[in-house]
Amino acid sequence: MKFIDLFAGIGGIRIPFDELGYTNVFASEWNEAACDTYEANFGHRPAGDITQIDARDIPAHDVLLAGFPCQAFSIMGKMKGFDDARGTMFFEIARILDYRKPKAILLENVKQLTTHDKGRTFAVILELLDQLGYHVKWKVLNALDFGVPQKRERIIIVGFRSARQAKAFNFDFPIQPYNLADVLEPDDAVDKSLFASERIVQKRRERVADKDVFYPSIWHENKAGNISILNYSCALRTGASYNYLLVNGVRRPSARELLRLQGFPDTFKIVVSLQEIRRQTGNAVAVPMIRAVAKKMDEVLGSRN
Repeated sequence: MKFIDLFAGIGGIRIPFDELGYTNVFASEWNEAACDTYEANFGHRPAGDITQIDARDIPAHDVLLAGFPCQAFSIMGKMKGFDDARGTMFFEIARILDYRKPKAILLENVKQLTTHDKGRTFAVILELLDQLGYHVKWKVLNALDFGVPQKRERIIIVGFRSARQAKAFNFDFPIQPYNLADVLEPDDAVDKSLFASERIVQKRRERVADKDVFYPSIWHENKAGNISILNYSCALRTGASYNYLLVNGVRRPSARELLRLQGFPDTFKIVVSLQEIRRQTGNAVAVPMIRAVAKKMDEVLGSRN
């Protein structure tokens, strides 16, 4: 089975399909730092901006994977299929599906996609996938349910050209326990630059004086300045303040911890700065969640028969 990896980021959606023995024949990612990480871990550099790549130049494939960007949907919502999708990154997926017609698709996005523009944006996406010949199922999944100590809710869209295969697929997964301690490194093993200043630490402690403090924990500061003490991380974000997550209230997560919070294996190579890893993991997917979906897709597709 061959697959392509669009809006590939650092390859989180790809990993489970590699594990299943699928063959990657094309990847695309425009961010150079993400391409550096991808190349270091998968042995080839993704092609650049997908908007500049003709569908005829993309190899034939069985499965299309895409964690497509969610920023450019304001144009969508009038139920005009391709016309609504033009100018958005979803159109890039649609035009490739229209030309190559792979057997199956797996798309990932933020859960707010379902409610954007009062649901009209999502309706256009589903209508267009139907027009393209795909029988689709979707669900908002939470990484916490897949053994990852991170509350990260994302919509997963799975589609098949075969109605029979689509009917056989479901999103019924057993809940897997998570353990924050499995993710954290010892304090003496992380760079001292990760530790917050005494002023910040003291300020955090003052704000939780009336709360149940336990360890290990991640202290999350929201936009209003309120502190939550949790046995998991809130969703990793690319644009968050530098100290919005503090391990045990004293330090920022390390690069390896950030990758672990997304379920990346410890063999995953780090070749960029911590600042870039923060951006990359903030944009990444929770690998174990995708792994569960990929296994069920593989069973339905019957690639092992």
